[in-house]
Amino acid sequence: MSATEPFSIHALELGPMENFVYLIHDHATDRAAVVDPAWDVPEVMALARQKGVQITDILLTHSHHDHINGIEELLASHDAQLHLLKEEAQFWGQGLDLPTLHHGGDIIELGETPIRTLHTPGHTPGSACYHIGNNLITGDTLFVFGCGRCDLRGGDPEQMYVTLKDMAERLPPGTIIHPGHNYAELTTSTMEQQREGNPFMHFDSSDEFTHYRMHYHDQHRDSPYGPVCKGDEMK
Repeated sequence: MSATEPFSIHALELGPMENFVYLIHDHATDRAAVVDPAWDVPEVMALARQKGVQITDILLTHSHHDHINGIEELLASHDAQLHLLKEEAQFWGQGLDLPTLHHGGDIIELGETPIRTLHTPGHTPGSACYHIGNNLITGDTLFVFGCGRCDLRGGDPEQMYVTLKDMAERLPPGTIIHPGHNYAELTTSTMEQQREGNPFMHFDSSDEFTHYRMHYHDQHRDSPYGPVCKGDEMK
């Protein structure tokens, strides 16, 4: 991010599963959005105080416990609006207190910072990524040199294949990826680096991708993940 951009993105690595919790700061208004509040809410609030911002929004990439277990604690002290995709609210099935439900393509206005919501199913039916300027917060859809599991409730490897292929084709190569977990040698990456080195972006058929994601990857590849040359996925 350059100094001229109207926002900043700050990351905290929290909890036993190496989750990244993000704080998006709109410079013009000092409003902030927390993405996937979990594990250590006092640490998130301390970061907000340090940056001099008011938390007004909560964005969810998906509803798995390790990404949402701090929501109630955060809402107890902040009058923040909760945002998630309609498909994820239906999948989650919780009685939420008047969340704002979105569709893919919707824009969330954080002060003067527009945040575009992308519907990226595969890890869960309503998984979302958030596009801010040249940055993409990807949750458990896309990791640096990896992708989210598809064998948990709501996972679908065929949907994940389509999602990742669409992201690779549509997003500019310089897009900066901010993943939901610190599972790789790098904490952030570019879409170009992912196209070249992420094995999940190398497959040309859904069947090959599904076999790799569901039966091969977790038995043969350990974190921290590094780049994989195309053609070496099964080595």
